[in-house]
Amino acid sequence: MKLTNNFGIATVAIALSLATVEVKPTQAAVFNYNFTANVTSGPNISQYFGSFRYDDTNLTGVGTENLNVSNGLQSVVFDYLGTRYTETDDFDFPAGIAPVVSFNNGNFVGLSYLVEDQFFIGDVNTPSTTGNRFYSIVSADLLSTTEQGAVTYTRVPEPLALFGTAIATATGFLVNRKKKHL
Repeated sequence: MKLTNNFGIATVAIALSLATVEVKPTQAAVFNYNFTANVTSGPNISQYFGSFRYDDTNLTGVGTENLNVSNGLQSVVFDYLGTRYTETDDFDFPAGIAPVVSFNNGNFVGLSYLVEDQFFIGDVNTPSTTGNRFYSIVSADLLSTTEQGAVTYTRVPEPLALFGTAIATATGFLVNRKKKHL
């Protein structure tokens, strides 16, 4: 009887954790990413940190797709040289076309973010589809860029997924503890 109860509890815990981890493709979700610009050349060698948030409602998951501030990109924040930049600082923000996050077959590719006379995050060879390079820039002219480092992206886990994993882990410990006392 105890084995059946323990198995039932473990099954429920696993089901709850799996239900919170997977997002159905037909459901819209908001995703958060952190990014780090690792500047390895030029006068401002250091690491600089930022984040962005987007809603995937307008993504189909097929081919190359972009989200900008008019169709899903909700915010961008980047701390660089003591100044906090946001999506409104992007050169093309007034037109509603930038900054941009890009996807290939539903998979995140990178960010394109240009602040005049400061920096460009992306790829100068494909500026409208993003990338993982960091450049200093003069004016807003992509021909005036100097590559100075790389950008890495990390998806921030959803709190609900973490909660489900915590429940499953705690349940496993409880079941294991009860077995030891038998």
